[in-house]
Amino acid sequence: MGKPTGFIEFERKTIPNREPLARLKDWDEIHEPYNEKSLRTQASRCMDCGTPYCHTGMTLSNMASGCPINNLIPEFNDLVYQNKWADAYNRLAKTNNFPEFTGRVCPAPCEGSCVLGVIEPPVAIKNIECSIIDKAWEEGWVTPQPPTERTGKRVAVVGSGPAGLAAADQLNKAGHLVTVFERADRPGGLLMYGIPNMKLEKDVVTRRTGLMEEEGVAFKCGVEIGTDISPKELLDDFDSVVLACGATKPRDLPIEGRELENVHFAMDFLGPNTKELWDLKEGKAEQFTELAKDKNVVIIGGGDTGTDCVGTSLRHGCKSVAQLEIMPKPPLERAANNPWPEWPKTYKVDYGQEEAAAVQGGDPREYLVSASKFEGDADGKLKAVHVHNIEWVNQDGRFMPKKVEGSERVLEADLVLLAMGFLGPEADIVEQLGLEQDARSNIKAEYGRFKTNIDKVFAAGDVRRGQSLVVWAINEGRAVARECDRFLMGTTKLP
Repeated sequence: MGKPTGFIEFERKTIPNREPLARLKDWDEIHEPYNEKSLRTQASRCMDCGTPYCHTGMTLSNMASGCPINNLIPEFNDLVYQNKWADAYNRLAKTNNFPEFTGRVCPAPCEGSCVLGVIEPPVAIKNIECSIIDKAWEEGWVTPQPPTERTGKRVAVVGSGPAGLAAADQLNKAGHLVTVFERADRPGGLLMYGIPNMKLEKDVVTRRTGLMEEEGVAFKCGVEIGTDISPKELLDDFDSVVLACGATKPRDLPIEGRELENVHFAMDFLGPNTKELWDLKEGKAEQFTELAKDKNVVIIGGGDTGTDCVGTSLRHGCKSVAQLEIMPKPPLERAANNPWPEWPKTYKVDYGQEEAAAVQGGDPREYLVSASKFEGDADGKLKAVHVHNIEWVNQDGRFMPKKVEGSERVLEADLVLLAMGFLGPEADIVEQLGLEQDARSNIKAEYGRFKTNIDKVFAAGDVRRGQSLVVWAINEGRAVARECDRFLMGTTKLP
């Protein structure tokens, strides 16, 4: 423990974001550069407690509590405080293949279960983690580490999101010949095209996938399994197949007017936006499509994807933006039924809402609101959304939304973005392979074993567990690699 009184002497301070009105003028990451001295002070707040819940990785009340990949958080905090950054990086790399991703986009369940958080604001773990890996890249400590021996076994990984990348990285470390198939034109999955630049610069993604290529992982992009290559070909050509193709089927809102022009799924808005930015950067495009420019935008869904739609719409120059959330507004402090070390379900203002407030004067979110109809003009173009308030009532032991009579109103809207989450994997590969599915349509494969009902086929990440966090995807990618290696070799040394 570097400074026994650090948590008493110093208050929590996170790396600040750039001013909202300034950052809305670009697509760069929103954070200011990190300050080493300040971060060492923040690391000194770690209590090195006897039972560090921050790295336990439990699931409490169906939510992550502590780090799902069991990062050795008190250890790297202490090393940062002692100014031993290279040692801190080596400690972090033992458990996390991609701390530059989790350090940027993870909601930090580790902080939600920090023991200091019982009485004070928790340690700024996420900032410390991100700064460790950023410094490691800057100093040249992150170098290609190809395996010294090859097993001759060939593994296909379908999907290059965080689960697929983690599985590929670990299987390559074990000496297998790994080929990652990605249907998009660039690797990274949701890291590339699902999360906007202002949260995760794409240079960060391509830097990591480039390193993996140097270490021997092969990426085949623009190849869709089930269309360009049949699943049977994979089974014939590879010794094992890992499915990590995500839960990419979006939840729809089948109400009147759904067919109108300018009603889109969120990912059909966010993905092409990022692709165009990168095509422009690489000289593959000549202009940028600002779909939300001068439009009244209504976003239906209050999660991270909805927030990303807010931030993207504002950067397009929208006329206004509103975000509708069917759930109630969270409390400012933990509720009695949400005790530590559970993830704190409290009111938070994310970057998109902060930016909307700077432009419009307030949080764009409206809680306990449901849409009932999309209204169009004579040309079939969207012009309004009919909404009403709801209340949650107990019906036969289940809470259901009930319309509040007299609360109907109409919101002007030129663009609606549906950001209500995802239902499970797309059907093609599942049907073609004859894979068993669970009640939620996810591929059935027991956690810890990851084997499907088809010989030598494994499944991990959102395709197996449903929509979840990047850090859970990394957890499953690492774990499925271990079980796949055991299947191929009879034993495994992977952690």
